[in-house]
Amino acid sequence: MKDSQTTVAELIQLVEGFVAERQWQPFHDAKNLSMSLAIEAAELMEHFQWLRSDQLDSIVDDPQAMEGIRDEVADVAAYLLSFVSAMKIDLSSALENKMKRNAVKYPADKYRGRFK
Repeated sequence: MKDSQTTVAELIQLVEGFVAERQWQPFHDAKNLSMSLAIEAAELMEHFQWLRSDQLDSIVDDPQAMEGIRDEVADVAAYLLSFVSAMKIDLSSALENKMKRNAVKYPADKYRGRFK
């Protein structure tokens, strides 16, 4: 599967199939999934803990570090996709609508190059 060739729906089906094969649906409610999503996001942050900003570019050249990061990104994505499925949220619409609200809240001409 490649990003340029895979839909969000196909990713959701992939995760749902994995969960269904293990009969984990009873455990995949909004509370458990949101908590698991936060836990996996924290595990992703661990890969960057204690690194200085000037060390970040070197991570991309470290195959072992990148393998761990890819695994955590996949875990975050899997739980997010499970969460939106459980909550019947259309992820694409939710993201599009949020970006439209963000564009109004943070107009590009006023916030370009600023973080505050």
